[in-house]
Amino acid sequence: MTWRDEGVLLSVRRHAESAAIIEVFTAEHGLASGVVRGASSRKMTPVLQAGAQLDVTWKARLAEHLGAFTVEPQRSRAAIAMNNRFALAGLTAVTSLLAFSLAEGEGDADFYARSTALLDLLGQDDVWPLAYLQWEMMLLETAGYGLDLSACAVTGAQEGLAFVSPKTGRAVTTKGAGEYASKLLPLPPVLLGEGDASTTEICKALKVTGHFLETQLAKNLGGKPVPAARARLIDAMRRLAQTEAQS
Repeated sequence: MTWRDEGVLLSVRRHAESAAIIEVFTAEHGLASGVVRGASSRKMTPVLQAGAQLDVTWKARLAEHLGAFTVEPQRSRAAIAMNNRFALAGLTAVTSLLAFSLAEGEGDADFYARSTALLDLLGQDDVWPLAYLQWEMMLLETAGYGLDLSACAVTGAQEGLAFVSPKTGRAVTTKGAGEYASKLLPLPPVLLGEGDASTTEICKALKVTGHFLETQLAKNLGGKPVPAARARLIDAMRRLAQTEAQS
């Protein structure tokens, strides 16, 4: 068994004396794992950094075997992350969430393209928070837990949407919510592509997507906790929002 693809390096863990097992999110083969021989060498150590764009060839005797990777670097994102704390928080959150949520061997070209585009925006702090929010919404959709914000789940109205059902992810108007409004999640306009897309508003929207990451996605992955890297990114966004408010 052999295949070749391009992919984003998500994680590296040591294996034996000088090898490593890596996880890669690939364009056509989804999440894939394999051994890299000589991973601790001076040549390979700079290549095997989280977020790196790689050309990979995977080989194994049988498809269900772990297999081995041969990797060639396309571009590194480490330099941007190392020189920008916010970019580092973003890179770590994205790679951690991908490794957390993806199923092995299930390719999704559209989500792969959106993920690499988001990583290529690292360092552009003025546009990255909104791009990240949109990516996280696509992550939920790809995993089967997408939000339906097209119309009110109760009245069918498309205007005046103000809440999100914490169980179904569907939008609700104030009229439709009625006496149950206190039990619903507030719907920030930025989730509808409307209003102020400030980092403060984006942080509010991420409380909504975070709810579904925890109560739907994580629950259905056996109760694994959402990676702590996401919470660290949210903290970094709050600090960025405070800086924006002071400027």
